[in-house]
Amino acid sequence: MTKIRMGAALLLIVGAFLGYAIYASSNVSGSYFNRFPFQLGLDLNGGTHLTYKADVSKIAGGDVNNAMQSLRDVIERRVNLFGVTEPTVQVETGGALGEKGADYRLAVELPGVTDVKQAVELIGKTPSLEFRIATEAYKKATSTENMLLSEAFASTGLDGKYLQRAVVEIDQTTNQPTVGITFNAEGKALFAKITKENIGNVLAIFLDGQPITTPVIRSEITDGKAQISGNFTTKTAQQLVRDLNYGALPVPIELLSTQSVGPTLGAKVLKAGIFSGLIAFIVIATFLLFWYRLPGLVAVIALALYTILNLVIFKLLHVTLTAAGIAAFILSIGMAVDANILIFERTKEELKRGKNLEGAIREGFHRAWSSIRDSNSSSIITAIVLYYFASSSVVKGFALIFGIGVLTSMFTAITATRTLLLTLNMKDSKISRFLFSSGFSK
Repeated sequence: MTKIRMGAALLLIVGAFLGYAIYASSNVSGSYFNRFPFQLGLDLNGGTHLTYKADVSKIAGGDVNNAMQSLRDVIERRVNLFGVTEPTVQVETGGALGEKGADYRLAVELPGVTDVKQAVELIGKTPSLEFRIATEAYKKATSTENMLLSEAFASTGLDGKYLQRAVVEIDQTTNQPTVGITFNAEGKALFAKITKENIGNVLAIFLDGQPITTPVIRSEITDGKAQISGNFTTKTAQQLVRDLNYGALPVPIELLSTQSVGPTLGAKVLKAGIFSGLIAFIVIATFLLFWYRLPGLVAVIALALYTILNLVIFKLLHVTLTAAGIAAFILSIGMAVDANILIFERTKEELKRGKNLEGAIREGFHRAWSSIRDSNSSSIITAIVLYYFASSSVVKGFALIFGIGVLTSMFTAITATRTLLLTLNMKDSKISRFLFSSGFSK
């Protein structure tokens, strides 16, 4: 019993600390916890949402997913250049990814950017691929940051239209991944001239105005085929190949729709969401205390721990909170309460059968666990299906937060509720049985 009570005390101490951390991260200036802010969606923070349609009709079926992923990466890189805080760029589709005829779209969220015209200009045109030679400014640079400045490189006239293909290769000597590139006939001649005149110099590859790799020319290359080597892993080599291929063959995009949410409206939605959650918690807590008495108090404490744990997870995983996400969170609170109610009802049944208080709690939890597990498992499956197949980022956000909430409710039922109940072990008497009964029973 001493170990159980120590465990309960530890739960309460950790819960109180995390609760303070959540409070301090938003309400105490200069706090260490300020570095873990909540990430709010456009409907809560204000900003602009743009939806683009991608034309993948000229992309080979097996390459569509890579093309869309490359387009997403490039657009995100472009948005980041303008200092937009926490932009979100997601690929959406009306069918299964890779499916012929699927409607591919790109959803771009720009928090804090409420000028739609400005937002469209941020996205701009599709990406461009260029090969630039290092200048004297590059050689004289004193830092890596200065080396990557645009004035440190000069145009060579070689760009993406001359690149035929990029592939991942394995160096036969080192067995390390490398990237092989092949130019078309025009590019072959131009590349030969560049490499002949710049042996030992850096020929940087720029995608959308940013250097993605800076290889050194080792010798003249006349066959239009080159190998880029370095400290590549298979993943980084594949990433570079994707950028090269689809920087040279960009996916055309067409702006379909725009939506702008002002910061004032976003603040009102956030305030309404918090108020709704608070009211839901108070109503549920009142019901639990009235109907389940002492176990109800345990459930309220467990529910507070559940809420705190969820908020911590949202911060650490950088989960984007939207109005739909807040609704999912409030819904998951109901799931958490459901687990507690099952435990209390089974415990009450065991008390009626004549078991002592500790035995009734243990057996009640044991009997309730299979129902809790099965019902929550079906909810988790639903959340996974929604998240995986939904084309809308709003639905995905709802599914993610709901799934996290259900998993957390199972955890708190196993740890907090069970541990706290067992610490309430008292002598079997009319008072103890009254405190552990429910409703109008005595």
